Amino acid sequence: IMATPVKNVAIPPRGVDYRGKLVLAPMVRSGELPSRLMALHYGADLVWSPETVDRAMIGTTRIVNERTGTIDFVRRPSYGQQEKPVDAKESVIFRLHPELEANKLIFQVGTADPERAVAAARVIAADVAGIDVNAGCPKPFSTSGGMGAALLKTPEKLASILEALVANIVPEFGIGISVKIRLLETVEQTEALVRRLCATGITGLTIHCRTTPMRPRQPAIRGQLNMIRRVCHEAGVACLVNGDVLDRDHSAKLVEEFGVDGAMIARAAEENPSCFRTAADGGLAHWNETSRKYIRMALDVDNKFTNTKYLLAQMVPGKEHETYSGLIRARNYTQLVDAFGYDEMRADAIDLDTHLGIAERETGKIDKHRVEKINKINHNNKAAAAAGGNMAGERKEERQKKKSALSERGASSAASARDNAAKAEPAAVVAVAETVVEAVAETPKASSPVPNESIPKQTEPVALASS
Repeated sequence: IMATPVKNVAIPPRGVDYRGKLVLAPMVRSGELPSRLMALHYGADLVWSPETVDRAMIGTTRIVNERTGTIDFVRRPSYGQQEKPVDAKESVIFRLHPELEANKLIFQVGTADPERAVAAARVIAADVAGIDVNAGCPKPFSTSGGMGAALLKTPEKLASILEALVANIVPEFGIGISVKIRLLETVEQTEALVRRLCATGITGLTIHCRTTPMRPRQPAIRGQLNMIRRVCHEAGVACLVNGDVLDRDHSAKLVEEFGVDGAMIARAAEENPSCFRTAADGGLAHWNETSRKYIRMALDVDNKFTNTKYLLAQMVPGKEHETYSGLIRARNYTQLVDAFGYDEMRADAIDLDTHLGIAERETGKIDKHRVEKINKINHNNKAAAAAGGNMAGERKEERQKKKSALSERGASSAASARDNAAKAEPAAVVAVAETVVEAVAETPKASSPVPNESIPKQTEPVALASS
């Protein structure tokens, strides 16, 4: 992929140029180390870390993990004047691989304050190829603190954060600073924002072609892309496009059509990381291949089991009932490799289970009827997206008309529950399925299926992918 801008800003000595690159998007839960290594394995040029809040990084300790060969940023629990427990464990805030991710990892920080942004960046800047500021996440855990998409409402604050990073991190560590944003409501607003941000000294800007209120099921809007690319190129800043980018071949078409410098893939990579290779190089790999490689990488870097299980649930088609149900029931790595039939990994799985303290967990039970309902919701969501992504919006309008009458009949809470299920993204559906299994497994004495009340309301259905 390549586009020639009018001019280029200087790339710092240890930084990377985003031009000509197809990259992995920053994704909560879906952007941990094994996922990034999978993307690189299949041809991603660069990988973004998940958003990490500045306060979480500040005060961490950098250690070299001899067991995994990784660099871990850990936080040691504080017990005040109390005696430290014998089995006290450090919390790993962020883990990277210094060899496999060398010169390819961009660390994304969630921040709403210039000083904290610089402090957090200083902790990790020596180990990454760039620092990216999240100004696009619409989820409450980010916006409630004035971070993410909330920064789009305070452009001067966002600009001051970028300027602080450019002034302090670039000369000290020799890496570039970039930002990821969303579209604003009007072309004029978006243009003014992009122009202001490009004047801060950044080397790259990623535009997620959706507005803040839009959900991933709604088609990306590319009507402003030519303007954004033009403004970026006038300042010499690389411009990446994000939003409904399907694979490497598709990204090449977008680059050719809009003249942008590269593309960022999110949800497609979550479902099948081989999307980073071209059709000529093999195209999308079968789920069994990607699952096997993913589990191998997860074992190699001691990935948290619940994260591994979640990612595999995105890769394995629901129709593969035997493997899928075995995956959902698994409560440690040994049970997981047994479910997939990967006998060659069993010894390593047992070792990691022992290391993580999860070896004694019993296989979870599963409510087959509940899983069938979940798969049906998943199927309906995909059908809605294929039909244009706005069916949920049409249903919402109809519900608004009936809201008063429903309330009078005392049915508003039931309708709300159905609405939440209808709006759930496929990723959230898996989370619900896992919740069902874990809830049953944690209550072995229960003789009946888990009641509906035991399934927590999904308040964060899509805090996983940025595209």
